[in-house]
Amino acid sequence: MSRRDSDMADLPPDTPVFAEPWQAEAFAMTVALHDKGVFSWSEWADALSAQVKKPGAATDGHDYYEHWLAALESLLASKGLAARADVDAMAEAWERAAHATPHGKPILLENDPGP
Repeated sequence: MSRRDSDMADLPPDTPVFAEPWQAEAFAMTVALHDKGVFSWSEWADALSAQVKKPGAATDGHDYYEHWLAALESLLASKGLAARADVDAMAEAWERAAHATPHGKPILLENDPGP
């Protein structure tokens, strides 16, 4: 058993690996895009490292997945797969949809009332 495996074994069985569902989704998207050959792990490591080293990064790492997501967006933009403006527009649409969705109902992009 590796150190990492033994560290995980010390956690209670119901301890979440990710603090928020979006973190797990960002992680899964990254793995899936790598598996499809969109980028190599060294490209990914370089992109993530560049984000984590930016000024203002939290020393305790609480913003790690924000950097993860920024690295993924940056890498996809650099490859011409998702322009920053398109990503920002989609994020804004989801935000509007979230605000337009009644509490307790699923947030659907179709709920976006538009700008």
